[in-house]
Amino acid sequence: MSFASETKTELCQAMPRKSCCRKAECYGMLLFGRSFSQNAVSLTIENTAAAHRAAQLTAETAGVVVDISTSLLRRKERKSAFTVAVSGGGQREEVLSCFGHTGKEIHLRINRANMENDCCACAFLRGVFLSCGTVSDPSKDYHLEFVVPFMNLARDLCAFISEIYELDLQPGLLNRKGSYVVYIKGSEHVADFLTFMGAGKAAMSLMQVKMLKEVRNNVNRKTNFETANIDKTASAAAEQIVAIEKIIRSAGGLSALPEELRELAVLRCRYPEMSLRELGATLSEPLSRSGVNHRLQRIMEFARVL
Repeated sequence: MSFASETKTELCQAMPRKSCCRKAECYGMLLFGRSFSQNAVSLTIENTAAAHRAAQLTAETAGVVVDISTSLLRRKERKSAFTVAVSGGGQREEVLSCFGHTGKEIHLRINRANMENDCCACAFLRGVFLSCGTVSDPSKDYHLEFVVPFMNLARDLCAFISEIYELDLQPGLLNRKGSYVVYIKGSEHVADFLTFMGAGKAAMSLMQVKMLKEVRNNVNRKTNFETANIDKTASAAAEQIVAIEKIIRSAGGLSALPEELRELAVLRCRYPEMSLRELGATLSEPLSRSGVNHRLQRIMEFARVL
């Protein structure tokens, strides 16, 4: 089951206690479904729980008979879709009238009279999400969107979301293949929106994935940093050993080096993997990292003039 489907199933686990919220959720599902007019009142949903919830709420709110049919959505993936529909012109008029619509509107818009109280906002958005919303798997992206068939309805949804003080969101709007997509991006914004709708578990899962990603990224950055330092140390050590071997092969050999450099040259050839700090600690008279580096530079300069 996808993350979006799990989220919708979670949202369907508890029915709103207040009748005003049940009506608002039902309105969100039907208004943003496939059709909301005198010709047809229907919506198509992949999630089983959401389809049965839409049928239950519609029958309860408008007092009409609701049909649920199943069709194969994608044959290769063997995925089914559920169509929830109200049959008969008289029953469709009952549904439209229940929510303050005539079915003859030129432009379908949100009738805010169906959100009677402040508590109805989250129920309405929950219905819209169950009808036309989806959320990306947080392991891939932090993105939540609604695919809306009409521009004015999409604009109304944007305005409705942006006016909710608790969310403090400014959703985006774009046109995609003839539909209008209202979207929310960013882990915190998506998590807040899921929580507001009532999908607390989904929001928690998203934040856990985000935290895991951050830990992995920090570990990778640290590992890359340490690997780079190891490579740098190994490269520097190789250059130093080449210089020391050049001195060894010269007429005077290591005896040509000043006494304080001779011991360090021998240690560097013996322990090529040691860091400058470790070399300094191994000397008969311990030396700081910068002191070791200074002496190695002197050895390198000595080798250059040979």
